[in-house]
Amino acid sequence: MLSLSRMKLALLAFGLGCAGFTHAAVQQVAAPALGKIAAEQTRHIATYFPGRMAGSPAELIAADYLQQYFAKLGYQSDLRGFDARYLYTSRDGKQSWHDVHSTSVIAARAGTVPQQIVVMAHFDTYLPQSDADSDHNLGGLTLQGVDDNASGVGVMLELAERLSKEPTHYSLRFVALSAEETGAQGAADYVQRMSPTEKLNTLLVVNLDSLIVGDKLYFKSGKNTSQAVTKLTRDRAVALARHAGIVVEAYSGKDCCNGMQALDDAHIPLLMVTATDYALGKKDGQQQRAISAHFPQGTSRHQGQLDNLQYLDRVLPGRIDKRSKDSVRILLPLLKELAKPAP
Repeated sequence: MLSLSRMKLALLAFGLGCAGFTHAAVQQVAAPALGKIAAEQTRHIATYFPGRMAGSPAELIAADYLQQYFAKLGYQSDLRGFDARYLYTSRDGKQSWHDVHSTSVIAARAGTVPQQIVVMAHFDTYLPQSDADSDHNLGGLTLQGVDDNASGVGVMLELAERLSKEPTHYSLRFVALSAEETGAQGAADYVQRMSPTEKLNTLLVVNLDSLIVGDKLYFKSGKNTSQAVTKLTRDRAVALARHAGIVVEAYSGKDCCNGMQALDDAHIPLLMVTATDYALGKKDGQQQRAISAHFPQGTSRHQGQLDNLQYLDRVLPGRIDKRSKDSVRILLPLLKELAKPAP
């Protein structure tokens, strides 16, 4: 009997078939319109849903917007509520548990077989977890979270829109997670609700997170993702990017997993996409770029005065549009290959 990992690999390899990559395909995905939807949605989410912290009114309104967006594209789209909690540390060092009711969004469309490919991105912004966080203006009601993570959600929405018109062999699922910023509890809740059959049928999860501020796009597989699947996904994404003239890197470190630990622990194959610079600092990806006057800590995460449209458009002009386009140019053909569109 085939092992679980070998069964997943066989299914994924079958889906790829003999798909080739031609110059004509590059020209098609390089069309100027690619990335426009992603950039527009990134700006829309950041502008109209700032402070979308887990359990907040802004989070619920944003979730409703995403649910309706998917539904208009023809996906079976639902809101999924769950309880989360986080430990809050006061100025005097006392700690107490705070409970929140969070909402994720699940959108799905059946292929010709039940095996599925999942695209994920968290849409919540950082929720202050101490008086020190508030004192340093981390998170809160005004954080737009352009990079972290309206950018990932914007790219996910464009992929969902373009793939909604494609007949696919494998089923597709798009998941907008909440409570990622309170210990990746959204991903944990998602995995806990998966049946053994659904876990078996999940061939790949692609996670999109913080695509704008970092020096370059990185593609990284999960710690428990097999080398064979890594070759078909991470390495293939890098090849597509370089063929299109987009500077990216494959990260081969085994530290894990950008909020996806629960999925990796469940041995669900992962492809994580983020913009950072693993050559800096401790090589953990947390320092997104070189320290500068514009980014004194080498990152914009959780900082409302940095991770907003006005600031990023000024200090990184054109970056939102470029990264949106580059991300779609790589991921759209990759997902088409993996999902094996019908003739």
